[in-house]
Amino acid sequence: MSESIKLEKIFSDAQDFLPLLGTDYVEFYVGNAKQAAHFYKTALGFQSLAYAGLETGIKDRTSYVVVQDKIRLVFTTPISNENQDIHNHIERHGDGVKVIALWVDDATQAWKETTSRGAESYLEPTVEKDTDGEVVKSGIKIYGDTVHIFIERKNYKGVFMPGYQAWNSEYNPSAVGLKYIDHMVANVGWGEMNVWEDFYNQTMGFANLITFDDKDISTQYTALMSKVMTNGNGRIKFPINEPAEGLKKSQIEEYLDFNNGPGCQHIAVATDDIVSTVCQMKKRGVEFLIIPERYYDTVLDRVGEIDEEILTLKQHNILVDRDDEGYLLQIFTKPLTDRPTLFFEIIQRKGAKSFGKGNFKALFESIEAEQAKRGTL
Repeated sequence: MSESIKLEKIFSDAQDFLPLLGTDYVEFYVGNAKQAAHFYKTALGFQSLAYAGLETGIKDRTSYVVVQDKIRLVFTTPISNENQDIHNHIERHGDGVKVIALWVDDATQAWKETTSRGAESYLEPTVEKDTDGEVVKSGIKIYGDTVHIFIERKNYKGVFMPGYQAWNSEYNPSAVGLKYIDHMVANVGWGEMNVWEDFYNQTMGFANLITFDDKDISTQYTALMSKVMTNGNGRIKFPINEPAEGLKKSQIEEYLDFNNGPGCQHIAVATDDIVSTVCQMKKRGVEFLIIPERYYDTVLDRVGEIDEEILTLKQHNILVDRDDEGYLLQIFTKPLTDRPTLFFEIIQRKGAKSFGKGNFKALFESIEAEQAKRGTL
């Protein structure tokens, strides 16, 4: 069976009782939202979009929204003791992802469908209004302290949602070419990967796109396992990682230790020109993982002809892999927070629908080198 036929069957296996239109936004709980937004604008090329806080009638928190093409990120900080949820999340996990918001046509129905199938409610359907219309929100709890919020905005014309105003800033560095969120990866505890596979399958109608075991994702010292879940139209993909037995502490175990439990490990964002995007990000101070040089000695023997110069990819530590549909290029930042938890992946797909299985060994060796520097391997 060809890879394309496999994918068609997988997407058909995903149930359609929860139609998802795409990722609406990702919200981070952080210690200083203003500074976090400034970093993402400066280093990753995001632009100012919206603001919520005291000036907009919000008394317990401040939020800044930034945008680049189809990607919206929200950074939220508590400004009073009223909202202990935000305080507790930051104290426990550090800066990190709290909300993975999903764009839906009917947030009330999305909540009913998921909670009736076993999801724990986080937010009952709520209508928020202002002069620009209304947004309907609802939400469910997922792994760790992370949540999905369903966003219905078909009757809203404002800049983001009620409670926000346009954030007009003279400082908007140029974009670096990031287009949309390709996938978001969860790290969960020992023996929990199948639990969350079942959750996404039974509660949200997702199907298992691909499974990687500890033979696929291992080095001399560490290993992990992963299952990639996808919704019916393929717009939402959630790989779920759990640790596997190894001689030393894996990156998943390190993450779980510093995050104090499961959470979102990384966000993969797509670009149409990875070399240009990476060059710009490097000039703005973003640090990337260093790939062992020997990787580039044989990579073309494995992936065949590509459009890019291999010496250019080597210079920038960009990885390349191929499947039946084409090939992809990818690179991983070092952690973007002080804790070794959250990082970003930059990915350019040239037909490939896979996730870089051929790169796993080199990638995890490079992560282990960083762990060794931190004394956590």
